Amino acid sequence: MDSATLEEMRTTLRGPVIAPRDAEYDRARSIYNAMIDKRPAAIVRCADAADVMTAVTFVRDHGLELAVRGGGHSGAGLCLVDDGVTIDLSPMRGVHVDPAARTAQAGGGSLLSDLDHATHVFGLATPTGIISMTGVAGLTLGGGHGYLTRRYGLTADNLIAADVVLADGSYVTANADEHPDLFWALRGGGGNFGIATSLTYRLHPVDTVGVGVTVWPVDHTREVLAWYREYLPQAPEEVYGFFTVFVVPPGPPFPEELHGQKVCGVVWCHTGDPERLDETLSIVHEAGRPAFHFTTPMPYVALQGMFDELIPTGYQWYWRGDFFDHIPDPALDIHLKYGENNPTQLSLMHLYPVDGAAHRVAPDDTAWSYRDAVWSGVFAGVDPDPANAGTIRQWCVDYQEELHPYSMGGSYVNFMGSDEGQDRVRATYGDHYDRLARIKRTYDPDNLFHANQNIEPARQ
Repeated sequence: MDSATLEEMRTTLRGPVIAPRDAEYDRARSIYNAMIDKRPAAIVRCADAADVMTAVTFVRDHGLELAVRGGGHSGAGLCLVDDGVTIDLSPMRGVHVDPAARTAQAGGGSLLSDLDHATHVFGLATPTGIISMTGVAGLTLGGGHGYLTRRYGLTADNLIAADVVLADGSYVTANADEHPDLFWALRGGGGNFGIATSLTYRLHPVDTVGVGVTVWPVDHTREVLAWYREYLPQAPEEVYGFFTVFVVPPGPPFPEELHGQKVCGVVWCHTGDPERLDETLSIVHEAGRPAFHFTTPMPYVALQGMFDELIPTGYQWYWRGDFFDHIPDPALDIHLKYGENNPTQLSLMHLYPVDGAAHRVAPDDTAWSYRDAVWSGVFAGVDPDPANAGTIRQWCVDYQEELHPYSMGGSYVNFMGSDEGQDRVRATYGDHYDRLARIKRTYDPDNLFHANQNIEPARQ
């Protein structure tokens, strides 16, 4: 971008436009995943929806590359673009709660922590992810799942409206009655169709929840996962537990003798009667004596931030995902193998339940295309040292590829890497891809929004 174009952009927009020579540039281009090192020609920090409309029009009219940053949590780094313009929504973090209607409207730059903080004082919440630094918009557009999914569905299932800036710079509201085709696509189709400047959610009664952490030595992975695959799908929907292989971090609640040990385990969230928490989770002993079992009541908002300090912004990340409808015996051995060979203190695998209430939404009601999935798996290599980037990436890739034959073929779009290819995007959207491509042609025929897991516009 030449200096004249840059100055024209600055005079056009209300929010600051940050360029490579500006002192704050390196901070502005940093995102959650430090493995990403992209250098935009400009970062536009939009003050409001009007700024977003103006920025989109400017970028389109000048033939520039475009990326959109909400919370900056994209593991694949798709919120930045080399030599183009990143439209940064981070100033747009306001959340308005209507406790009587049980709804919340969140700005497009809001983090999960913003939404949870605003709703928790009313004893309300909507299903989101498990890291409070995640951006609300990107999570929602990809589908979104977390502790409340078995009881209340996906994040996208609880989206009731979105204000969206389209590729032509216009502004629309999408809901069940207005632009219903766009509304359908936004619920799982990722950032392909426009920029969500605000999102409105249905809320549910959630206040204090029961939290549990249970771990076993990693060499018990086969037996524990065999028990978990049978127990969890038939458990009451107020019981949520994701299975994991990881390395025990130093510090509470874990005893010192477990610090640094490779383990398998389950992280629990119980939204039922708090008096029955220990009784409900006593079933963990059916999998064999745990090395550690901890339960406590906890404000839901505290649970949402429980892992934030463990994996802060600025570490090296590489992740991939897959959907699973069952866990066959050969998969048990693969999980054991990679759990025993976990390369770093923070690398991990999670199997998140996406059944229960999420299964009661019809397959064609939203763009989320795996309503029959039982688990959404993520394989994540994590380490603070850039020297270990190759090691963690290889562990992740090998783990996912060895398990992939037992998967359903596609992945949660927010868990996809940037190097998996267009066939993988098609597999992720399955039978919905062609419909999404037609909607893409309507709202973004020139594919302005392509810095994402891209759905190409259908041909005429």
